[in-house]
Amino acid sequence: MKMLIEKGTLVTAEGTRPGDLLIEAGRIAAVGTHGAFEDLCRETDCERIDAGGCYVMAGGVDVHTHMEMPFGATNSSDTFETGTRAAAYGGTTTIVDFAMQRRGQTLQEGFDAWRARAEGHCSVDYGFHLIISEVTDGVLKEMESLVAQGVTSFKLFMAYPGMFYLNDGEIFSVMQRAAEIGALVMLHAENGLVIDVLAAQAMAGGNTAPRFHGTTRPPELEAEATHRGIALAALAQSPLYFVHLSAAGALQEVTAAKDRGAQVFAETCPHYLFLDATDMDREGFEGAKFVCSPPLREPGNEEDLWEGLARGDLSVVATDHCPFCMAGQKELGSDDFRAIPNGVPGIEHRMDLLYQGVRAGRLSLARWSEIASTAPAKLFGLYPEKGSLSPGSDADIVIYDPAERHVLSAASHHMAVDYSIYEGSEIVGAVRDVILGGKVIVYRGDYKGAPGDGRFKARARWQADS
Repeated sequence: MKMLIEKGTLVTAEGTRPGDLLIEAGRIAAVGTHGAFEDLCRETDCERIDAGGCYVMAGGVDVHTHMEMPFGATNSSDTFETGTRAAAYGGTTTIVDFAMQRRGQTLQEGFDAWRARAEGHCSVDYGFHLIISEVTDGVLKEMESLVAQGVTSFKLFMAYPGMFYLNDGEIFSVMQRAAEIGALVMLHAENGLVIDVLAAQAMAGGNTAPRFHGTTRPPELEAEATHRGIALAALAQSPLYFVHLSAAGALQEVTAAKDRGAQVFAETCPHYLFLDATDMDREGFEGAKFVCSPPLREPGNEEDLWEGLARGDLSVVATDHCPFCMAGQKELGSDDFRAIPNGVPGIEHRMDLLYQGVRAGRLSLARWSEIASTAPAKLFGLYPEKGSLSPGSDADIVIYDPAERHVLSAASHHMAVDYSIYEGSEIVGAVRDVILGGKVIVYRGDYKGAPGDGRFKARARWQADS
């Protein structure tokens, strides 16, 4: 059966216009003006969805999630089943999660383990980046095999000594290899060695509260690592993507590199746009809810990030969704901020929060669609299958009601976590319907999908985001 989405306003990275979408066999078959497919739908079976008064856009692409992610003695609380169902509610139809090579493992073993966790459980389409935790000659050689399997991006850490940390020589070696095989290097840019010194000093002084997570990871150490990463990538002639950029100083480094013509890209996250360091200083242990890395920054920093998004120096907004419950997880660090699992929930609210930027005049509708869908699809080898309303693209569609009001709360969200970092925030605008590959998985706010609706996506090599 064909499907017709009619009477809505099409929103793409190129602009907005009234239009109808004809869907057949899980893909967009045609795009036309209102009423263009009326005769066709009269002659054949055609499911019709009235999108009058709503925006119609390509499904969201969240390229930074952590389902079932190990951190210290625990794992992030969302499974691939619960986390991707929450993604669907929020208008995200594709995620790219992180498979992890543990020390002593091959890259293939890390990828196989994470794909097995996800297989048959996902409500939306999914792919994987690969975290490299150990660099050997064998690992460098093996990278090409992973690219051939559709894992075309590799994440490296300048932070977390003893866990994920790689030194500059190891990072440079991976960058050189990525340049040879057409892969994209993703970098967590914080100076982990200095952070550990500052954290030990804070603890020695009896400073154990959550707010010291932020003071011991100052923005200067993100800016320094960002500068260093850009220099290494330039020498290796490798494109570079910074994950979860949080601070104005780091953004200035990215902006300067882009102005020089470097292939440098960066994402930020909703929590850096809407929250700040004062949240980590809430009464008692409440600040632990907001502990993530890099940490939330001082008030006013968010203005620089919004401006960076508007002018294109920040290419993507992803969630870094890595939730840990307060009970039994965050409270592991009740006496030592270093033991608080780093991460916050967010996969369900990204599209809504970014729409608040549209309402405030910070973003155009086209830019909203671009940073939430089109740009991440391009940078991570999913475009034009994803992130597009063009004929031949996957029929992954969000119908968004710009007038619907709702309140963000742990009592109503669908993520498997016992709090909301946006508790009580009133939002104007809501995801109404979500279609994945031509199947309605959310209708009028009710979930109609099932585990296994999502398919593994082998990704192509990266493209520039614009």
